[in-house]
Amino acid sequence: MGRTLWELTRLRLLLFLREPEVLFWVFAFPIIMALVLAFAFKDRGVEPSKIGVLASAPDAVRKALAASDELEVETYDDREVAEHALARGRIDVLVSPGAASEPPLVHLDENRTESVTARLRVRDALQAPLRSGPVTEERPVAAVGSRYIDFLFPGLLGMNIMGTGLWGIGFYLVDQRQKKLLRRMLVTPMPRAAYLLSFITSRFVLLAAEVLALLAFGLWMLDVPLDGSIVLFGLLTIFGAASFAGLGLLVASRARHIETISNLMNLVMMPMWLGSGVFFSYERFPEAMHPFCRALPLTALNDALRAVMLDGAGANDIAPELGVLLAWGVVCYAVALKVFRWE
Repeated sequence: MGRTLWELTRLRLLLFLREPEVLFWVFAFPIIMALVLAFAFKDRGVEPSKIGVLASAPDAVRKALAASDELEVETYDDREVAEHALARGRIDVLVSPGAASEPPLVHLDENRTESVTARLRVRDALQAPLRSGPVTEERPVAAVGSRYIDFLFPGLLGMNIMGTGLWGIGFYLVDQRQKKLLRRMLVTPMPRAAYLLSFITSRFVLLAAEVLALLAFGLWMLDVPLDGSIVLFGLLTIFGAASFAGLGLLVASRARHIETISNLMNLVMMPMWLGSGVFFSYERFPEAMHPFCRALPLTALNDALRAVMLDGAGANDIAPELGVLLAWGVVCYAVALKVFRWE
């Protein structure tokens, strides 16, 4: 079986390398996406809050707000225009004069984090002239891995590993089934397990180059930390690749048409896009949903990648996540081998 598996893996790689457009989507596209994200989420420091002030507000109020480095002040003559700007999110809060002998009014949308932050900054700016000295002593701390791009990058790696395993294997198998090529392979003395396993092994080779390129880009261009072992990181990507390759085989095991496999892939991946912490933490969902989110293979992969890259976690720390990935891979591959449709 070893010789057969080697030849089949080699065949998959040669077929892949002969399709330039596939090379673009596997290697160039993730780099381009990471480059765009690097530009979008580059470190700009803490941005000032955008506030609107009615021209009818007292001069002392407008001067106190303008003196704050944390506020970007825009003056409005028309209240209706100012309220429209607040409603559309162009300003974070609106400051208007209060009644006689009353403090100024701060209008805000309490559902927006920016508005709540701006309210605190406005309050601090208005109270600053009344203070004789500093209220607190500040000591800035630069926390490694605290940026959004540090959180996002491992999620993008996990999503890329998932896409390679599902789309790369699923579409090719269904295409072979449509062309009646799988039926021809069935009549050969080739072991069925070796044929299906060759899809996984060939994806390992491609994924290794893909992940290395993305990781190098993240470390060099995005300054993403890698505090853990590079060996453990590599082992983790292998577990993730095996898990999603097995899932890709299972999803494609019965589909007959490209349209069918496309819908099935979206059905499988959509819950993981939303619930596995790619773009935001799954802990934002109700606590009752957390066990279901953690049971997803992409959640296990993303959590483990972040633990290794950001926290320097060891093998014992991510053992539960490795167990989840291994279980998904073994079970999916075993079921796919049992129910696979060759004709």
